Order: sequence, then structure tokens, then C-alpha cells
Amino acid sequence: MCAPSTKMLFLRILFAFILIVHVKGAATDSQDCKIPAIYNFGDSNSDTGGISAAFYPAGPPTGETYFGIPTGRGSDGRLIIDFIAETLGLPYLSAYLNSIKANFEHGANFATGGATIRRVNESWFLNGVSPFSLDVQVEQFHQFKRRTTYFYNQAKNKSDRSNLPSPDDFSKALYTIDIGQNDLGVCFRSLTNQQCVATFPDIMKDFATAVQQLYDYGARAFWIHNTGPFGCMPIATTNHPNPKPGFFDELGCRKDQSDVAIEFNKQLKDRIIQLRTQLPHAALTYVDMYAAKHRLISDAKNQGFVDALSYCCGYHKNGVDIWCGNKAIINGTEIKADSCKNPSKVISWDAVHYTEAANHWIANHIINGSFSDPPVAISQACTKSITM
Repeated sequence: MCAPSTKMLFLRILFAFILIVHVKGAATDSQDCKIPAIYNFGDSNSDTGGISAAFYPAGPPTGETYFGIPTGRGSDGRLIIDFIAETLGLPYLSAYLNSIKANFEHGANFATGGATIRRVNESWFLNGVSPFSLDVQVEQFHQFKRRTTYFYNQAKNKSDRSNLPSPDDFSKALYTIDIGQNDLGVCFRSLTNQQCVATFPDIMKDFATAVQQLYDYGARAFWIHNTGPFGCMPIATTNHPNPKPGFFDELGCRKDQSDVAIEFNKQLKDRIIQLRTQLPHAALTYVDMYAAKHRLISDAKNQGFVDALSYCCGYHKNGVDIWCGNKAIINGTEIKADSCKNPSKVISWDAVHYTEAANHWIANHIINGSFSDPPVAISQACTKSITM
């Protein structure tokens, strides 16, 4: 057999190089989700104005750091969902319930402050529980998709489609879910920790049903946050003047409540693993917000924050709770629960929610996949994992 000529060898090498570049480029393109929209479901951790539109609007000093005015967010500025939108090159999400200057071309936010996964027999006016539980939010999305698709297809002019999502974008969108914290809050108000844990299988069933319905409505890429260290919220650590040994952990967090949150997250992750087998065309990313928030709290001072368990806005002392922006008379003295001088140095905004600075830190540490299972960046959340 004759040896190949120099020209033939060159052509073979060139062909191989072109083939490698083509395959590599195709692989890169397949990982680029090109996410056109975000549909968010959850509670006040990601509510961009829903509960304020439905009930009494949040007043100052909320929104003071970034927006300059109250926007319905439970913070001095942007939330994690806002930073997610920025990362994906999308505008901030309009709340589904907000009719004023709403733009739904690149998604919608169905989250409302106080929302739960499972419907509970409480109210916004009694305990701050939203009537828009996860199942209601999913139904609102279903209605949103049907109506916007109808009006989009009926539109005769391009201007008639402004502020409306393209029907083709629903299957390409990212579906973010951040909910569960209020389910724990309801439990802690009315049940023992053991009784609380006993409700988790039913809560997970309701959660799975909601994801299944979204899947049936065309959702394919899911980015799901677990719940944070409940016992580390300042509202959980205040008003305990004589705690028993072991009541607080080494960080000063309420250990029993954080342990319940850990169990909640374990069952949530197990259910998501089950859903991966049940929803063959879905990509479900589980994001360990508990670990991310716990890392920030554990290393607060090195990250530029003051005492990890302090809060910026509100008054919670001696059994008295005055929530951020409100005022009350205590022992003849008016107490105004106003903002601290520098929210950027504090993790907790109002003893429950995070400041913009803390939200920004957490967002920067989750969007690259460092706390995700599978470990994919949010820009690649459409990529379906093969093994988990």
C-alpha cells in the first residue's frame, strides 16, 4: 500500500480539524439555552409586587437603595430573582397581579408574599398568609398563557403584541420556583416540630402536582430553590432571654427550626429526583439556597457584613414586634421602625427578608451552578441531566 502524499495528509488533518470545531461548536450551542423569558412562582423572597398590588401596598423605606421608591419587594432593593433576570439579559419581572405599567413580553411573576405550597386556613390579615398558594399561582399561569396566546394570535399589528409574550417562548422559558418558607412558618405557629415534619409528604405531593401541571402546560426548564435556614432569621432568634443549652447553634441560629428546614429540603430534593423520572423532557435543577445562605451567615464579617443575625429595619424587642416602616407607642414613647444607616452592611433587611447586598451576594454564588444539582449555571438550566 502506497504511503499517502503530503497533500493528502494535509487534507485529512484539515478535515479532522473542521470536524472537531464543528462538533465542539454544536456542543456549545446546545448548552446555550437562549432563555427568552422567566416565569416565577413563590413567596416574598421573589415577589416583585404581587401582594402589594392585591392588598395594601408596601411603603417606605422599602426600595430605598435601588429603586428609590417602594416597588412591592420585601427589601431595600433588588431580590435574587432580579439578579437572575439581569444575568440572563432580561428585564425585571412584572408581577402578574400588577396592572400598572406591566410588561409581560419576557415573562411574568406569580409569586406573592406569604404564599405557601399547601393551602392553609389562615389569611393575609391574620397571619400574613397569601391566598395565592402555589396551586393558585399555577392556575394563574395557565390562564395567562391561554389569554396572552389568544390576543397575540389575534393581533393585526405588531404594536398590538407589545407587552405580550410570544407563544413560542413558553416552551423555551425558565420556570423558577422559590417557595416553602411560609409552610414552615405555619407549622411553627401551630404544631410541634415532629407534627410539622409529618406534614411534609403531603406538602411535597402538592409541590410535585404543581410542577407536573406546569410541565403539562409546556414548561421544560425548572430552576427550583429549596428553603433557607429558618432558624437563622433574626425574627426567629429574638425574644428568647433564657434559652436552654443547645437551643441556639454555634452561629446563634435556632437549631430546632433549622433542623426542620433541613428535613424539608431533603424531602424536596427526593421529590425532585422522582420528578426527573416522571417528566422525561424536563430539566429540573435543584438549588441549595440553604447552603448558600448558611455560608454567607457563617462568613458574614469576612464578606463585608456586620453581625450576621442583626437586621436593618424594624423593632423586635421584649416581645414587641414593629415591622419595617411602621411605628407604635411603647410605654408612652413613640418607636418608629425605620431603616438603618447602611443596609449594604447588613444581611437581613427586616428580620425576615434579605437586603439587596445579601441578595446580590447569594445570586452571585448560585447562578454559576456552585450550589446546584446538577451543577449547571442558570444560563444552561435547559440542559437535561442524564444521571443524578
